[in-house]
Amino acid sequence: MKRYWLWMIAALLPLQAMALSGEEVMKKSQAAFLYPGKDFKARVVMKLINKDGQERLRELAMLRKNTGEPGGEQKYFMVFFQPADVKDMSFMIYKYPARDDDRWMFIPAVSMVKRIAAQDKRSSFVGSDFTYEDVSGRDIEDDNHVLEREEKVGDRDCHVIKSTPKTADADFGYKLTWVDKANYLPLKEEQYDKKGTRAKQFSADEVADIKGIPTAIKRSMKNLQSGHRTEVTYVKTDYDLGLEDSLFSERFLRQPPRKWVD
Repeated sequence: MKRYWLWMIAALLPLQAMALSGEEVMKKSQAAFLYPGKDFKARVVMKLINKDGQERLRELAMLRKNTGEPGGEQKYFMVFFQPADVKDMSFMIYKYPARDDDRWMFIPAVSMVKRIAAQDKRSSFVGSDFTYEDVSGRDIEDDNHVLEREEKVGDRDCHVIKSTPKTADADFGYKLTWVDKANYLPLKEEQYDKKGTRAKQFSADEVADIKGIPTAIKRSMKNLQSGHRTEVTYVKTDYDLGLEDSLFSERFLRQPPRKWVD
């Protein structure tokens, strides 16, 4: 009998060893969601919808280049085409692990490049329900991550991860993220304020295969307290284009590289 129990314990050990921690799941999710491919481009259509259903449309091009491994440095470039009040406005982000990102914005009306302060990372991105930090991602090390349970989103099996900020200066209390077990994309995220009330909800509304890479081509963010929401659709999406480092410079903030953004 004793040998039987020893055999049972030995048989279970490999399964236990394969179990992922909350932090490991979130690292895989970040790699799948924010780092796929060596580089990336897309035309982005953004709808800002108020609680009465009135819509405002924004359209932009986004370029992204990885300069390191998943979780490492990245560069982002964005230029707006419409509406008129943001036409030709452009953004650039240098993302760094474990420290504040560098962000710049070109304002065409005054032909000026403005540095965006690090503390503004949780500010609204061009009036949407997404923040600057939502666009480029929050550092994994900024939060404690615990695997809470397993649950389905639609027909997809997910890990549910609770992420709690390590410092009190964060503007939210905690997040719950539903991470697809198969491809590690975040399919849903609920953000709670410091009183424990649901404040925002993200969802990946449509996932498509682009060059063999599962990609959330439709995604949305809703402010559950105001009723305002933002719907984003990625079109003309592509990976591994050979984007040059020189594209991510102040020169191209002022004069976007039409070859890549048209």
